[in-house]
Amino acid sequence: MHVKTGDKVKVISGKDKGKEGNVLKVLTKQNRVIVEGVNIVKKHAKPSNTDPQGGVKEIAAAIDVSNVMLIDPSTKEPTRVGYQVVDGKKVRISKKSGNQIDK
Repeated sequence: MHVKTGDKVKVISGKDKGKEGNVLKVLTKQNRVIVEGVNIVKKHAKPSNTDPQGGVKEIAAAIDVSNVMLIDPSTKEPTRVGYQVVDGKKVRISKKSGNQIDK
């Protein structure tokens, strides 16, 4: 998967096309990601001990990982992701700038 939790991504297709946000969660088996502020849905919640109010909550739902593109930290532009082995470790690189993405 070309994105990880905490990455800044841009949505490239769908109803939220053009929006940017950080990846909150990666669902690898479903090939989906949850991005903050993207694909907001209303969820009806019953009152519980943790949330005594209940009611209608707005949460971010998962979108397919193919609909997001990683934003290169150095150029602040969307880029495709490549991989290289550096010092025995596999790292992500930006196809646009050639810079290493991983921390």
